[in-house]
Amino acid sequence: MAKKSPTKKKRESATEGPHCPTPPVAMGASERLAVAVDPDVVERNLKRLRRIEGQVRGLQKMVAEGRYCADILVQVSAVNQALRGVRKELLRNHLKHCAAAAWAKGGAEAEAMQGELLDLVFRHADGSSA
Repeated sequence: MAKKSPTKKKRESATEGPHCPTPPVAMGASERLAVAVDPDVVERNLKRLRRIEGQVRGLQKMVAEGRYCADILVQVSAVNQALRGVRKELLRNHLKHCAAAAWAKGGAEAEAMQGELLDLVFRHADGSSA
């Protein structure tokens, strides 16, 4: 029988309330919760982010060792591509849940979401296809 990891248990306890199922986060006054996050999306993104974290540690080591610049730049590009993958998953989830909920409510909330999406698209447009 597989043991549940502590993060899994925390995530399950964080699914109570109107914003389920969202992962636990340290909340400040201005932080908002997603309307919903598919649990498999959370797991995929966490796995990707852990991998990216390892890649960044590798980059730090390469820089500290004075490795060849072109080799480091190749690894920087790999990290950027991995981050674009996370960004794509997050945007897909935002459209599927948060934007859809705002549009369903209509009115000012739908208009605000339209503005938010335009800002997101233009702020994160970097000419690449992720």
